[in-house]
Amino acid sequence: MAGELSLSPMLSDGLVILGAAGIVIPVFTRFRITPVIGFILIGVLVGPFGLGKLVYDVPWLTHVTISDPEALAPFAEFGIILLLFGIGLELSFNRLWQMRRLVFGLGALELLIIGSLIAIFLAMMGQYWTGALGLGLALALSSTAIVLPISGTSSPVGRAALSMLLFEDIAIVPIIFMLGALAPYAQGEGLQGLMQTLWQGGLVVLALLVIGRIALPRLFAQAARTKSPELFLAATLLVVIGASLATALTGLSPIVGALIAGLLIAETEYHGEIESIMEPFKGLALGVFLITVGMSIDLLTIWDNLGTIMLAVVMVLTFKALVTGLLLRLMGARRSTATETGILMASPSETTLIVLSAASAALLIQPGTAQFWQIVTAIGLTITPLLARLGRSIGRRVEPIPELPETDPGTPLVVIVGAGRVGRLVADMLARHDKPYVAIDSNADLIDEAKRQGYRAVFGDAGRRDALDRLGIGQSLAVILTMDEPVLAQRLVSKLRKSYPDLPIIARARDAKHAAELYRSGASHAVPETLESSLQLSEAVLVDIGVPMGPVIASIHEKRDEFRAQIKEDGEIGYTPKLRSSTASGSG
Repeated sequence: MAGELSLSPMLSDGLVILGAAGIVIPVFTRFRITPVIGFILIGVLVGPFGLGKLVYDVPWLTHVTISDPEALAPFAEFGIILLLFGIGLELSFNRLWQMRRLVFGLGALELLIIGSLIAIFLAMMGQYWTGALGLGLALALSSTAIVLPISGTSSPVGRAALSMLLFEDIAIVPIIFMLGALAPYAQGEGLQGLMQTLWQGGLVVLALLVIGRIALPRLFAQAARTKSPELFLAATLLVVIGASLATALTGLSPIVGALIAGLLIAETEYHGEIESIMEPFKGLALGVFLITVGMSIDLLTIWDNLGTIMLAVVMVLTFKALVTGLLLRLMGARRSTATETGILMASPSETTLIVLSAASAALLIQPGTAQFWQIVTAIGLTITPLLARLGRSIGRRVEPIPELPETDPGTPLVVIVGAGRVGRLVADMLARHDKPYVAIDSNADLIDEAKRQGYRAVFGDAGRRDALDRLGIGQSLAVILTMDEPVLAQRLVSKLRKSYPDLPIIARARDAKHAAELYRSGASHAVPETLESSLQLSEAVLVDIGVPMGPVIASIHEKRDEFRAQIKEDGEIGYTPKLRSSTASGSG
C-alpha cells in the first residue's frame, strides 16, 4: 500500500508544484525577478513537451514531471478565482462606482477598437470574417492573472489596467455566446442562451449583493468570536466558492462571483484579516495556473515555425501597446502612464485561450489556426513581466523626472514611509516649517509622481533593514508611517522599536483597535483616522455656532489626550479583541 501511495500521480504532481514554489519564489525574489517567469519556465520543463516526453524511456522522471496536465486545470481556475477575490478585497463598491467611466468607457473602447482592427487585418489576410472576429476579440484580451499582481490597483498604471481588465472579464461571457451564435450550425440558440444567461445571472448577482450585505458581517463576527483562524479561513472559502458556483450555474464566469464576494467582504471590518489569511493560498494557486501555461508551450513547434510565430508575437504586442497608449492619452493620462500601461497590457490573456477554444469548437477557425495562436498567447504571457519592466523604463524616458536639490550629507531627516496622499500632506507640513524629510515607498509610480510634484522621495522597501539604513534611520529625527496597510505597519513598528529604542515613531492607524495594536508594538504615537475625523467635525461645528477658537482648540487637544491614554491602557473606544492564535499571530 505504501509503495502504491508513493507512486500516486496526484502525490508526484503535488511534489512538483510545491517543489517549484519552494525553488522559484526565493530564487527569483533574490534576483528581483517576478516569480511569474519562473513558474512558466517550470511548466515548460516538467510538462508533456519537456521532460514529460522522456517518461517512458526514463521511468523515474514520473516523480518530477506532471503526469496529467489536464488534472491541474481545476486548480488553475481556482487560482484565478482567488485572484479576482483578492482584487475585490482591494476595491469597494464606492471605488468601483467612481471607476465606472474608466471601466465602461476606456475598457469598452480598448476591447472593441483593438478587437475590430485585428479582425479587419486578419480578414484582409484571408481569414473568413467570423473567424477573424473571434481571433480579434481573443487577442484583444489581456491577462488579469499576471498584469494586476505586477501593477497593483492603487497606482495610475494599476487603475488604468484594472478598469480595462474588469470590462474584459465582464465581456468574456457575451463574447463566447456570440461566437456560438456565429457558428455555421447555430440556429439562434446562441442569442437565446445569451439572453437567458443575462437575466438569470442578473438575478443571482442581485441576490448575492442583498444577502451578502446582510449575512456576511454576522458570519465573520461569529467566526471572529471563536478566535479560530481555521474557522475564519473556512468561512472565507465558503463565501468565495459559494458565490463563484452561483454565478457559474447561470452561465456567467465564476470569477464574477469571486469578484462580488471580495467587494462584499471589503465593506466589512474583517477584510484586512481575510486578506492576510488568503494571501498564501492565492499565490500558490496562481503558481499552478502559470505552470499550466508553461506546459502548453512546445519548444520544438516554436523552433520549426520560429519566424512566423515571432512575427505574430511582435505585431500583436506592438499594435495593442500603440492603441492602448493612444486611448489613454486621449482620455487625459500622462505620457509616462499611457506608455507604461500600453506596453504592460500588450500581451494576450489566459482567457484568450478560452475564446480560442470556443471559436474552434464553433468551427469558426481551424484547429491548426487555434494551436498557432495558443502558442503566440503562451509566449505573450511568459514575457509579460519583461514587458512591465520595458514599459516602466520607456515611460520614465518619455516623461523624465525633474532633479531635486540635495540636502547636506549627514543632516538628520524625518523619514516618511509612504509617498501617497497622507505622506505628501505630512511632507507639506514639514516643508512649511523648514524641517528636512525624505519619503520612501515601494510603489515606483507613487515615487515618480511625488518627484514630479517636487517632493523628496526615494524608491525602496521600508520593510528591508538596508533600505532604511541608507536613509540614516539611526540618526533621523522621527519616522512617520502613513501607509494604509495595518499588518505591514504593525510589523514595521515592532521591527523599528527593537532596533532603535529611542526613535520617535508616529504611525497612522485605521481605527482605535489598530492604534492599540501599534502602541503595543512600540509606536510613540498612533493616530486613528476615525477619531481624528470626529474631532475635526466637533471643532468645525463648535466654531460655526460661536464658540471662541481658543477654548475649542484647547478642548480638542484635551479630548485627544484622553483618547490616547485610554487606547494605551486598554484599547477601548470601539475596540474589539483581534482574532489571534499561535498560528495567526504573525499576521498581525
